[in-house]
Amino acid sequence: MEINLKKEYMIDELNLPENAILDEITDTSRWSVHHRIIFAYQGKFWETYYSEGATENQCEAPWEHEDLVECSEVELKEIKVKKWIKK
Repeated sequence: MEINLKKEYMIDELNLPENAILDEITDTSRWSVHHRIIFAYQGKFWETYYSEGATENQCEAPWEHEDLVECSEVELKEIKVKKWIKK
């Protein structure tokens, strides 16, 4: 399920990205740090992405160039992973 939320609502009412359950860096570029967040809204959990300036000289705020932010419903599932490790 997908929803679109107004940027102002996410920042002012939901206090995102500060109140995110999970905020992880997914990538970096010369000027930006790209994030994935998970947050609760209306009893469900949602995922979306944002970027911010990589230094104090880059004036990039979350969702700066978006009026509506696309969010996808997510759920937490346990996943078993096999991994090669040293003995």
